[in-house]
Amino acid sequence: MSVLHQLAHLQGRRDEIPNQALARDLATRRDKRGVKEIAENVWHKDKQIQADCIKVLYEIGYLKPELIAPYDAEFIKLLASRNNRLVWGAMIALATIAELRAKEIGAHTDKIIAAMKAGSVITVDNGVKVLARVAATGDARNKKIFPYLIEHLQTCRPKEIAQHAESALPAVNAKNKQQFVDALNERARALTPAQAARIKKVIKAVEKS
Repeated sequence: MSVLHQLAHLQGRRDEIPNQALARDLATRRDKRGVKEIAENVWHKDKQIQADCIKVLYEIGYLKPELIAPYDAEFIKLLASRNNRLVWGAMIALATIAELRAKEIGAHTDKIIAAMKAGSVITVDNGVKVLARVAATGDARNKKIFPYLIEHLQTCRPKEIAQHAESALPAVNAKNKQQFVDALNERARALTPAQAARIKKVIKAVEKS
């Protein structure tokens, strides 16, 4: 039996509660067939159904990322969509499975970065998480990705620095932490006291590690 009828749009609902409930149900039952049907319908001709499906997928990702990990290639494709809802939804989904599909996702860092440069705040926030989590899984991937994370921290808006620095922490290691700390200290000079205090907490955490 199709699970699509449980989507918010097909129930005539405008809230996300039905989608969240469906995600919990599929995750709890580990319903791979149901997850597959949802994944296939992110390409549905109805944009409302597309939006509901990507919501269900990343909600499953929060709960049981292994259930949506096989669809990493689909999420990468969605980053090029003209539908912004699909782009940032796909980036959230990628963030939930980054460690599980580091090799596959890491092969498309250029697409992730391109989506971040053109995308919404949510796309950027989760893009940093994707890159950092992938970078944390191996030296080669770290060497490829870490320079971009530093560049991003050096150029992003002041109010975003602390959040993005926190999201980038998985990519920080003994070899690169000084570069990370130096970049944050440089930016901290131009921040408000509250923003600088949050940055100092990140730096302290890195220096203790």
